[in-house]
Amino acid sequence: MSAISRQEVARVAELARIALTDTELDRLAAQLDVIVEAVRTVSEAAGGDVPATSHPIPLVNVFRPDVVEPSLSVDEALQSAPEREAGQFKVPQILGEEP
Repeated sequence: MSAISRQEVARVAELARIALTDTELDRLAAQLDVIVEAVRTVSEAAGGDVPATSHPIPLVNVFRPDVVEPSLSVDEALQSAPEREAGQFKVPQILGEEP
């Protein structure tokens, strides 16, 4: 027995305002049945003693500690800038706004 009927696919398509042909409705209903069956198979293989997980390996925080360290001075940061103005990078105006 089909888990997803052609009528259910048509109703969801109607709610989403997606026009589907009869051929597309039949094809999508069949494809959704395959997906539902695959989920059913996995659900049977993973019994109640298997916890739900989003990742097979436990993850830990992979970020380094947030430590303040010396950084570049303004002159060092701007030394390779093609243009600078008032201690900042000077770039072409792109939005047509007044400076």
